[in-house]
Amino acid sequence: MSVPTPRESVTKDDGSISSRPGRLAEGTAVGDMAQTDSWTVGRLLEWTTSYLAPRGADSPRLDAELLLAAARGCQRIDLYTAFSEVVSDPVRAAFRELIRRRAEGTPVAYLLGKREFFSLPFRVTPDVLIPRPETEFLVIALLDHAAQASAGDRALRIADVGTGSGIIAVCAARQLPKAQITALDISPAALAIAAENATTHGVFGQIEFLTGDLFDDVATQPPFDFIVSNPPYITTGEFEQLAPDVAQFEPRIALVAGDQGTEVFERLIPQSAARLSPGGWLLMETSPILEPAVLKLLGNEPRLTVAPTMKDLAGHPRIVQAQRID
Repeated sequence: MSVPTPRESVTKDDGSISSRPGRLAEGTAVGDMAQTDSWTVGRLLEWTTSYLAPRGADSPRLDAELLLAAARGCQRIDLYTAFSEVVSDPVRAAFRELIRRRAEGTPVAYLLGKREFFSLPFRVTPDVLIPRPETEFLVIALLDHAAQASAGDRALRIADVGTGSGIIAVCAARQLPKAQITALDISPAALAIAAENATTHGVFGQIEFLTGDLFDDVATQPPFDFIVSNPPYITTGEFEQLAPDVAQFEPRIALVAGDQGTEVFERLIPQSAARLSPGGWLLMETSPILEPAVLKLLGNEPRLTVAPTMKDLAGHPRIVQAQRID
């Protein structure tokens, strides 16, 4: 999930094309974009950056570039060589509508309908969380442990609990082509998006998609070698303080765990311990603030032994790890 909360700082680097945008009056409206001649790519980017900056966009220049590239039907990098090109009226109209919706708070990923994760494009809609870079560490942890695992002639069995858009399940399937993966989610709409992403990346036949509240509604299966999850861990109080483009647009059911933030972990840990094979691993993403509480929950589960937490690029504890003992 990796959603910035009032208790957690996040460093941003948008990597956008440098510019020196002019300033706009506070009351400037998107419709004013149509009131001037010779709107070139460069001029549109400068105008839009200044327009979005006071309207809640964390990376206004990057937003402008991504949305203009979408309206033009080109790659963002193509804008580098097109600054002096005049933008046609139909493209400008499409761009204006995207900017209007972005200024109202709609996340860019939902406007584009996609987000990159682990160097792969994934379809996203308001039915699923937008993938965050920190979650890539969950995939890395899984692949690291899988490289050391030995299942003999048997394919590794992996469960992705709360799969959402399917980013973890799909990445695992592509990196571990012999693995058998079960992707679970309480939302049928989310599972539909996950299945679409699996099809796009050629791994649909490797993944079983099941609707369920964690493991509650899942029939007994052979034990798993790995159970991975990026569960909800935002508290009810934190949700009220999230940025509007998160709180108002991303699915609350995938964000909020309850008043403490550990409610899903409290259910998932014993369920996972019962479904792991001896030596199997439980890998979960969490908030750095919640990590001590989650480690305590893991330590209270007699069937598991706790391993060191993996840190993200910012040095924050992010992926908690525990192994099933015999």
